[in-house]
Amino acid sequence: MTEGKTVIDDIKKDAQSRMKKSLEALHQNFNKIRTGRAHSSILDAVTVDYYGAQVPLNQVASINVEDARTLAVVPWEQQMVPKIEKAIMTSDLGLNPASAGNVIRVPMPMLTEETRKGYIKQARQEAEHARVAVRNVRRDANGDLKSLLKEKEITEDEQHQGEEAIQKLTDSIIAEIDKALESKEHDLMQV
Repeated sequence: MTEGKTVIDDIKKDAQSRMKKSLEALHQNFNKIRTGRAHSSILDAVTVDYYGAQVPLNQVASINVEDARTLAVVPWEQQMVPKIEKAIMTSDLGLNPASAGNVIRVPMPMLTEETRKGYIKQARQEAEHARVAVRNVRRDANGDLKSLLKEKEITEDEQHQGEEAIQKLTDSIIAEIDKALESKEHDLMQV
């Protein structure tokens, strides 16, 4: 029955890979939620018109954290300054950049209690979407195990062991999601 074992291992590896992608997507979504502190990843979603093509901001400028509340964006080409300023302003991040020569400073506004609560609500929604995605992967993997049992490629014991392994994996990824959410909430609540 080693053939059944390798098939089960393949299902587990596929499930683990898909669950980790859900976790990575959650981290990317969390980076888009602005905290009061400056960090360069907040501008990851901003794209700039560069000779007719929309490219990520970090491909046309360097982004540095100047201090706890300010980002400094230094374009590699001087003529990109107004385009970068406009792109940051029109992004839905609520930031107001100011250029001084070839350096664009992006101050992080203080978060009000109301905006903090809104961002926490958004973070919780993102975490719940990630949990649902992980549970869907678990459901798919368990479905694959059931169909293997139905086709008599694995035994009931192997199916049961496979489902237990998938459940352990699910629990560990959901724990990581909860930990990431707790960390994001902590960041958002810091004044």
